[in-house]
Amino acid sequence: MNATPAPEQAPPTAMSDRQILQAMSGLMAGMFVAILAGTVVSNALPRIIADLGASQSSYTWVVTAELLAMTATVPLWGKLSDLYNQKLLLQLSLGMFVVGSLLAGFSHEVGLLIFSRVAQGIGAGGLTALAQVVMAAIIPPRRLGKYSGLFGAVFAVGTVAGPLIGGVLVDTSWLGWRWCFFIGVPFALLAIVLLQRTLKLLAVQRREVKIDFLGAFLIVAGVCALLIWVSLAGNQFDWASWQTAALTGTGVVLLAIAVYVESRAAEPVIPLDIFRNRTVTLTTVASLLVGVAMFGGTVFLSQYFQVSLGKSATVAGLMSLPMVLGLLVSSTVAGQIISATGRWKVYLVAGAAVMTAGLALLSTIGTDTHFALLSLYMAVLGIGVGMLMQNLVLAAQNDVPAAELGAATSVLSFFRSMGGTIGTSVLGAILANRVTDEITKSLAEAGTPAGTGQAAGHGVPDMTTLPAPMRAIVEHAYGVATADLFLVATPFALLALVAVLFIKEKPLKTTSGMERLAEEAAATAAEPRQPADRVG
Repeated sequence: MNATPAPEQAPPTAMSDRQILQAMSGLMAGMFVAILAGTVVSNALPRIIADLGASQSSYTWVVTAELLAMTATVPLWGKLSDLYNQKLLLQLSLGMFVVGSLLAGFSHEVGLLIFSRVAQGIGAGGLTALAQVVMAAIIPPRRLGKYSGLFGAVFAVGTVAGPLIGGVLVDTSWLGWRWCFFIGVPFALLAIVLLQRTLKLLAVQRREVKIDFLGAFLIVAGVCALLIWVSLAGNQFDWASWQTAALTGTGVVLLAIAVYVESRAAEPVIPLDIFRNRTVTLTTVASLLVGVAMFGGTVFLSQYFQVSLGKSATVAGLMSLPMVLGLLVSSTVAGQIISATGRWKVYLVAGAAVMTAGLALLSTIGTDTHFALLSLYMAVLGIGVGMLMQNLVLAAQNDVPAAELGAATSVLSFFRSMGGTIGTSVLGAILANRVTDEITKSLAEAGTPAGTGQAAGHGVPDMTTLPAPMRAIVEHAYGVATADLFLVATPFALLALVAVLFIKEKPLKTTSGMERLAEEAAATAAEPRQPADRVG
């Protein structure tokens, strides 16, 4: 049904810097909410599980449930953004997050808490996918770089502040762990209001579409099966077990059927021919590898600070500042230069090379590494990631039709999250085995039975209860094991460097996604009998 065009349906014009900053205010508030949801509970989980009388398995699921829901739904949100009003979808995802947060805060049993974390994850998936899609819709690729630093700042603040805020809330008697969930609600509501007031998007008349519900179900089910496997293998069951065979087999079969269904669907959730675009394919591969190398390696740094270096949780959070500041500065500076010059590939290559160097340097750390040297290594890693991660999205968005911005952006976010999940799980298993081996070896050299070392290697020990000789052994073991993790992660970063080397640099477009979408719609209307060729 054709409706009378609303004011925001008028042909789009380039937005001023002030208008863009106003529109981004709601996006940044929403992204802060999504980041905070994943980081604020990290220091609170032991208290939450104890208060609810839950098991160690429940502890794992409280963490995994949000990650599963977020990662699995990112492609769905991205596809919906290509079909429906993006502002409304953003507000719906924020609303879903609010509902999940309130349910979590009022939970009195762990089952409801896990369910609420799924709702939070679905909302966070929408925010993760849609924020970058909307940025591409309102900002031309040539101008997009200089705004990336703002999102880098939000990412840095949310990442560093989350665990610190969670620790303070838990330790404050008149607040408690429930406020770890309530605290995001005001930010989410503020984001909804700001988006309504400041974000004006072109409402293009879409052709009649049918959502591929079967393909969506198969993708979500297949991805969830694989994510459950990588999240629980090596913890709840062995890597080589019947559970592994069942979950991987189910996941692979469901995804194979999904590929078949998507290849025949009129409106696939993930258009398979988008991978015919060389830039999209290579940036997707690089995003997956960055997820494995960066997230899989750095997630264990806090544990290294606390166990191997004997720092408190609060100090451990502050010690990661060099990496976060390196990421913030490099993403901001590189973005400004890209906007000024229009050249972007050199920053992808330099970022991948510096990230590889940072991981290699971190593979040399130990219990006696001076913090100044450790800070330098972390800053190098942060600088590399800052130049690489956001600009991979820029390269892909610049090389697809405006009608596929959502699909391309969500595919990159999806594979980066997948890489992080896989890296965290696999490297976590390597860490546990390496710690056990090192403790067993040290105890054997000291003439102590090996069984003591094996017991100590499972789970994170309470260092305050260990005698001095045993504490030294455990500190050494975690130092060696953490260095080995970065050594294992380094080849993945090197492969990401190879991938970006083959990306072909193309001039950055000077029109926003809204303007390009209007042009494409006008061209289609002018030639209704000729099917539009898919770019790439």
